[in-house]
Amino acid sequence: MSVKECTHHKDKKRKRVRRLFAGILIFLFVVLLTILLVWAILQPKKPRFILQDATIFNFNVSAPNIFSTSIQVTIFARNPNDKVGVYYDKMKTYANYHNQQITYYTQIPSVYQGHKDVNIWSPFVFSNNVPISPYNGPDLKEDQQNGGVWLDFKIDGRVKWRVGTITTGHYHLHVTCTAYVPFGNHPGDGGIIVGNNAVKYQLARSCDVSV
Repeated sequence: MSVKECTHHKDKKRKRVRRLFAGILIFLFVVLLTILLVWAILQPKKPRFILQDATIFNFNVSAPNIFSTSIQVTIFARNPNDKVGVYYDKMKTYANYHNQQITYYTQIPSVYQGHKDVNIWSPFVFSNNVPISPYNGPDLKEDQQNGGVWLDFKIDGRVKWRVGTITTGHYHLHVTCTAYVPFGNHPGDGGIIVGNNAVKYQLARSCDVSV
């Protein structure tokens, strides 16, 4: 008699566990389906980035493969969505030359960008006696002497999308702003002297954005 009762209680416990597990699965399925439906209806667009200008304070190849620079860039970021907000997190910017990173990472503060909102950041990208590859050093110096250099200003970070009270997980954000940066305040190069040995160049270059 006691054995039958014990077996009966175990069966009831198993049924409760199964029902609880099934309920959790159904709840998660409904939540996931809701998120997917909202996502499909809203079709969020990628943020838009523009490299507005660059102010060069220092740009120097002091040895065949030793490089130092200090450049302040102005970056325009716009959320094109009218129903989706964007969280930017762990953003860092730096400069590349011929696919080689030539500056340190500079952090950009985390921020929430509302519908159709705009943010403007003005970080410094800089390096101090950084060794660069043997084939890039001479090319970089030659480009500077010839009046300008092509640089990739990059931003890496993470984004989350917010729809109402629903926030998605993190997505990787990669931004590349390719620009020809001239040197010397020559007529037609767009340079404006803004301080001791500092020249500001208007660039207005659209950036490639990958999420």
